[in-house]
Amino acid sequence: MSSLNQTPKSERLHIVILGKRNAGKSSLTNAITGQNTALVSDVAGTTTDPVVKAMEVHPLGPCVFIDTAGFDDSGELGLMRVEKTKQAIQIADIAIMVFADDDIESASQWVDDIKKANIPILAVANTSDGEIVQKIESVFDIPTVKVNAKTGRGIDGIKSALVRLMPKDFELSSIVGHLVSPKDVVLLVMPQDIQSPKGRLILPQVQTIRDLLDNKCVVMSATTENMQDAIDALKQPPKLIITDSQVFAYVYENKPQDSLITSFSTLFARYKGDIGTFVDGAAAIDRLQPTDRILITEACTHAPLGEDIGRVKLPRMLKSKVGEGLAVDIVSGNDFPKDLSGYALIIHCGACMFNRRYVLARIEQAKAQGVPVTNYGIAIAKLSGILDKIDM
Repeated sequence: MSSLNQTPKSERLHIVILGKRNAGKSSLTNAITGQNTALVSDVAGTTTDPVVKAMEVHPLGPCVFIDTAGFDDSGELGLMRVEKTKQAIQIADIAIMVFADDDIESASQWVDDIKKANIPILAVANTSDGEIVQKIESVFDIPTVKVNAKTGRGIDGIKSALVRLMPKDFELSSIVGHLVSPKDVVLLVMPQDIQSPKGRLILPQVQTIRDLLDNKCVVMSATTENMQDAIDALKQPPKLIITDSQVFAYVYENKPQDSLITSFSTLFARYKGDIGTFVDGAAAIDRLQPTDRILITEACTHAPLGEDIGRVKLPRMLKSKVGEGLAVDIVSGNDFPKDLSGYALIIHCGACMFNRRYVLARIEQAKAQGVPVTNYGIAIAKLSGILDKIDM
């Protein structure tokens, strides 16, 4: 169990549970997960910060359930809790709206906003009153399930409904399948510098290796300094070379002519976000002025060391091109400004720790405010002059 600031996002289906105070949201969360995940009480407002539980639920698979504070919370702290609930919706792949009485009009704006965000929504009537179910269906025109959250009656119906509502594209099926075929040899060039975690690979590397194996590829790995040794060991050049964005230029200059090239960050720009928008956003780099302000945003809240790509290398590359007067703001985790209008460009990391829904929500927020957005790999390729030469 964790708070929203520590949400284990990434590949899991995210289900946010909404409703008024004392509607039975926490009881429903416990009934679905089969655990005492959320604190249950008759006292209104027991749930304050969103409560997050990641687990495997049959037949849904790996899920993250987010139990939120009541949207009718009041007072200064209550309004802050409601704001946290709004943030939880940005992460949601599916929303569950819980009703315990016939006051359903108070949920109207929330249901409208969820529909506008193209998030599938399921109504759960935590009551024995059949008229409430009919009223919900007639007012909102959304699928509705009647349950008793305390006894667990009707929970299987919720799970079945969630399976039907599961977005077909909540995660793309493959990270790199569009670039490879079975038996292709793929070389991963992965610099192991001070930023690399001791004794393990970073998540994008692990996920990409697994995806390549699932695509029946032959996978080789090397550090930057051993890249040529790996190539020389092969009878033929590798079909594809995947590398870290920070050594893009070096790998491109030294790769075999027939080998395709991309980066982990570029692959995740497509897998987690909108590759077309990111490429279009990179064009804004040519329009930056020395007096502009840009935003660099990281998904994870790691402790930066030495030549950190987002905090050191990218700002240095940008200032070298634009001028030292360029202002750079850096945020991490869920800290993403509501008002983006002061920025000339947003550069997002590969977002391996976020689910696709959350990244797309940030992209839409940037578009709505007229701010171009790109990502680390695309930006570095643009700054290195090889954006038109990499494979996406």
